[in-house]
Amino acid sequence: METEPAKTLQKRQVIFLAILLLLWEAGSEAVRYSMPEETESGSFVATLAKDLGLRVGELATRGARIHYKGNKQLLQLDVTTGNLLLYEKLDREVLCGATDPCILHFQLLLENPVQFFQADLQLTDINDHSPEFLEREMLLKIPENVQTGTVFPLKIAQDFDIGSNTIQNYTISPNSHFHVVTHNRGDGRKYPELVLDKPLDREEGPELSLTLTALDSGDPPRSGTTAVRIEVVDINDNAPEFLQSVYEVQIPENSPLNSLVVAVSARDLDAGTNGNVAYALFQGEVTQPFVIDEITGEIRLKRALDFEATRYYNVEIAATDGGGLSGKCTVVIDVMDVNDNVPELTMSTLTSSTPENSPETVVAVFSVSDPDSGDNGRMVCSIQNDLPFLLKSTFKNFYTLVTERPLDRESRAEYNVTITVTDMGIPRLKSQHNITVLVSDVNDNAPAFTQTSYTLSVRENNSPALHIGSVRATDRDAGANAQVTYSLLPPLDAHVPLASLVSINPDNGHLFALRSLDYEALRAFEFRVGAADRGSPALSSQALVRVLVTDDNDNAPFVLYPLQNASAPCTELVPRAAEAGYLVTKVVAVDGDSGQNAWLSYQLLKATEPGLFGVWAHNGEVRTARLLSERDAAKHRLVVLVKDNGEPPLSASVTLHVLLVDGFSQPYLPAPEAEAADAAPAAALTVYLVVALASVSSLFLFSVLVFVAVRLCRRGGAASVGRCSVPEGPFPGHLVDVSGTGTLSHSYQYEVCLKGGPGLNEFKFLKPILPNLPTQGAGEEIEENTNFQNSFGLS
Repeated sequence: METEPAKTLQKRQVIFLAILLLLWEAGSEAVRYSMPEETESGSFVATLAKDLGLRVGELATRGARIHYKGNKQLLQLDVTTGNLLLYEKLDREVLCGATDPCILHFQLLLENPVQFFQADLQLTDINDHSPEFLEREMLLKIPENVQTGTVFPLKIAQDFDIGSNTIQNYTISPNSHFHVVTHNRGDGRKYPELVLDKPLDREEGPELSLTLTALDSGDPPRSGTTAVRIEVVDINDNAPEFLQSVYEVQIPENSPLNSLVVAVSARDLDAGTNGNVAYALFQGEVTQPFVIDEITGEIRLKRALDFEATRYYNVEIAATDGGGLSGKCTVVIDVMDVNDNVPELTMSTLTSSTPENSPETVVAVFSVSDPDSGDNGRMVCSIQNDLPFLLKSTFKNFYTLVTERPLDRESRAEYNVTITVTDMGIPRLKSQHNITVLVSDVNDNAPAFTQTSYTLSVRENNSPALHIGSVRATDRDAGANAQVTYSLLPPLDAHVPLASLVSINPDNGHLFALRSLDYEALRAFEFRVGAADRGSPALSSQALVRVLVTDDNDNAPFVLYPLQNASAPCTELVPRAAEAGYLVTKVVAVDGDSGQNAWLSYQLLKATEPGLFGVWAHNGEVRTARLLSERDAAKHRLVVLVKDNGEPPLSASVTLHVLLVDGFSQPYLPAPEAEAADAAPAAALTVYLVVALASVSSLFLFSVLVFVAVRLCRRGGAASVGRCSVPEGPFPGHLVDVSGTGTLSHSYQYEVCLKGGPGLNEFKFLKPILPNLPTQGAGEEIEENTNFQNSFGLS
């Protein structure tokens, strides 16, 4: 008993698979399987992957799953084996009712990439319902004069099974007066009629009790019974007769309750009570949504109709006269569909986020359905026009929402898409489904510096690890793609030791000086800074940073002339005949700093006789402040302070020795402001004075030289006399006062020295190279003073 159904099932599956192969070759749309109803859950249905030509491993990788209308889970797919299994017991009567064959349509959905396969499962009926009469007893009133062969309609039994499992035959309990004949109705159901075999005799028996049995042909067969009570009435030989045996009528499904469906009419040729006709629903009022007026025959609606549940009704109307005779007619009621169902949308797949820069990316997969028919069930899907998405119809009522063009998260990171499903009925009904599409970030933006170049300033002599400035870059991406890391790029100039000068914080772009900077050694340097994000692949950009080292007053003035490291101090000779403003000498100094830190000023700090000499503050020229007299001391010691303009100011001092001499023939150099005023009237006189002075001086010098030579010879090996130190080679002639202060101008160049030989002192003094000073009369150039020797008792 257990192997026979299995063999039958296997035979059916083999036949079905053969038919399936033929259908595939002919281009059919669906794969169909068959299975008896009430099969236990988890039972094997078919090897779906093999039937569809798919590999078993392909089901799992492509996200295969079973989709059924309304997302009901009737079947389940084992993606590891490719077998299709039952999720629960299936009751054909619940799923399909009286519809035969009972076919469940489902789809196999592969998500990556999207692909659909249509499949059908046909549920075959088993004999799990017994025939059942709605009433436990039927009452028939039959006149005694009814002729043999008269047919009396009997109420049918209900059996929810179909085919051979439904009612196939009716029988009546054995008796001598009646037998039952089974007939087929137009809808395939069978109904019984009671046929009179032998005339009734009320006197012999006013009432008969029979048993009506309904039988099906299932395995095993089932049956149901009801009692038939026959009352024999007296002489009513005309039964009611309807004007039409079949009434056909159409009614909209949204008809209001108590609305008139149709009015039936029957007539009876008898008179009196035997001619009074009463109407009734032959099957009773329990299962029908209609009610009939027993007097007028009007059929009205007592319960709302639903085209999607039942599309037509066969209503049998009985007309019974007062004598118990009855006639029957059939009312075929077609329910007309109206657009009363809003389209439904079932979301199958919805991605959590969509990457930017990816065109035609599947965002969602969904199906739409409308239980209405005709135009009322045809649907159109649409979305807003201003969105970069498209709806594509893929398979029957399945749609995919895809991107129309690449998305840009930096422009818009989120989209609200409203899917509108509209049917074509009148009036049109629609439903809307809102989904939110999130755009995920792709590393498509490089970091951007706020400036293409940065200029930073730092004072020299800074402390190490000093924060000197910052660079900043921003990235329009999100997450790790927007996290910026800073770094120093290799310098363009290989001679710049960038690694020992600056460093950068990779997280915030802060720049630090690694060591103390010296303005005099390095006034400025440049380097490049890179900013890279943490995307894959990483993007980067760079900016130029220029660091300017500002000067600090860290260098004191340095005196170039007179030199202070000589073994003996230099002595400046000034004739006692010099007038006020006579140029004694000029202090030349420089400063290694720049700007105002190198602006030098001069002042006389100490003097042997205050008020006799003065120092010009801006050029360091030492001049006589008044006329010299015989009372002034012959030796003078001057201390000149040279000070810069920094904060705080730094200074240096130089000591000058001045010797006043008599009869010195070198003309003095007048002050610049006095020179122009005195040049014109004194031009002629100057020539005569110079000639006279040169003659006298020559005699005087000759005497002095003789005197000195004699004394040196006498001293012989006496101790050597101090000398004036002279720089090696001639004093440079290119010392120019670049800043306006500090060194001699081209107007004054000096050669000052004291040469000492064995036993003599030779003094070479004041050999100035003066600019051509024209005189009014002669225009002669002033001649250079000749050397002279003199012996002084200098210690």
